[in-house]
Amino acid sequence: MTKVRTRFAPSPTGFLHVGGAYGALLDFAFARKHRGKFILRIEDTDLQRSVKGAEEAIYQGLDWLGIKADESPKIGGPYKPYRQSERLSLYKKYALELIEKGLAYYCFCSSERLAEAREERERKGLSPMYDKKCRDLDKKEAAARAKQEKFVIRLKVPEDEKIIVPEPIRGEIVFDSNIIDDQILLKSDGFPTYHLAVVVDDHLMKITHAVRGEEWLSSAPKHYLLYRSFGWEPPIYFHTPAIRNPDRSKLSKRKGHTSLSWYQEQGYLPEALVNFLCLLGWSHPEEKEVFNLGEFIKLFDLKDLSPAGPIFNLEKLDWLNGVYIRQTENSKLKTQIDDFYEKKYSVDLINQTIPLIKDRIKKLSDYQELAGFFFETPKINKNLFEKNAKLQLQQALEVLSGIGKWEKGEIEKVLNQLIKKRGWGTSQFFMNFRIAITGSKITPPITDSVAILGKEETLKRLRNAAKAF
Repeated sequence: MTKVRTRFAPSPTGFLHVGGAYGALLDFAFARKHRGKFILRIEDTDLQRSVKGAEEAIYQGLDWLGIKADESPKIGGPYKPYRQSERLSLYKKYALELIEKGLAYYCFCSSERLAEAREERERKGLSPMYDKKCRDLDKKEAAARAKQEKFVIRLKVPEDEKIIVPEPIRGEIVFDSNIIDDQILLKSDGFPTYHLAVVVDDHLMKITHAVRGEEWLSSAPKHYLLYRSFGWEPPIYFHTPAIRNPDRSKLSKRKGHTSLSWYQEQGYLPEALVNFLCLLGWSHPEEKEVFNLGEFIKLFDLKDLSPAGPIFNLEKLDWLNGVYIRQTENSKLKTQIDDFYEKKYSVDLINQTIPLIKDRIKKLSDYQELAGFFFETPKINKNLFEKNAKLQLQQALEVLSGIGKWEKGEIEKVLNQLIKKRGWGTSQFFMNFRIAITGSKITPPITDSVAILGKEETLKRLRNAAKAF
């Protein structure tokens, strides 16, 4: 088997889409499984859509997930440069080679003429393809005009031919060449279109396998024609189905949670997100839900991907992230929480509170909701309290003031004695007590919490709550 070389080739046109990260993960895992190379190539030829900082976001996002490139614009490699804007002379060279072979041609049509031609075809009920006006121009005449006029170079798609595209996930797909447009290969500004650039780059970088979205299936016959025209062997392309929301709608870039940075901002652990992505369109042979990247690499094969669109279920990701958090050593989780909140909270207090919230927390951003009351005195909302709240808080304040040794067991003892003496309902009393201390009805165990808060802070909060009535 030829040495495996896979690639991830994003465009720096915005954030790193989670679907892009998914494709990169599959390419990376396949390369690692076969002891091959994983290449990161930046396809930045669409200057109008390129966004400042987007390329750096791609590097940062892949690093966060643990997807390490062997060759890239940052690292370099034997087939550099790995940024398409630095490879323009190559694309022009190969486009001109196709003209010499009679397999591509100069097109001098203006944008106005192209628009009129499209409208004319649509009026006739035809698809809005290029009408091939320049396809049969005399070769010498076209070359002379190209020195004086603006032009693009188009692929000369053969007529009346069946183009067979091998697709390992779906099987062979047959396309009719008569419905394939004479695609532009080189634009008038000298920049290539995706179709030319991807074929030239994948060939020159010796790519053997590549994952791309199913939206590129319709372009696959153009790419296979280009490979045939150049006399090159194409890589094996795997077209993954579009990731779907639970309602089967396509995971849209317009929704915030499609950005990889959103998962970082929400406090998902990278190993949990990687595990989740591994399960999209692939199942562990032992039907395991929780496994690490190393195990996935060992078991995964691109041909095992399902052609059905995988469901992106955030509830499942939340569950999985919670599993990873509970498996994390407390000392490491302390550091993760401290880093996530940018050193906002006392590290010692974080360390004390972790045992109370670890079974409840699903992502790092949940920590503030669960444990924020340890760091800030909550606002009192009288509407949350149940009956007898003022009296219960006043008497709790009185009995707790007399405690000498402030510890959980002693706190529970005096409060339970008070409840029994006054004949109050235990759940009602502790709900009022909880709200006074935390400002919420749902919190970590309340006696553990006040033991950590300390006597002075607990009494102060009881006093403030009682005064609110």
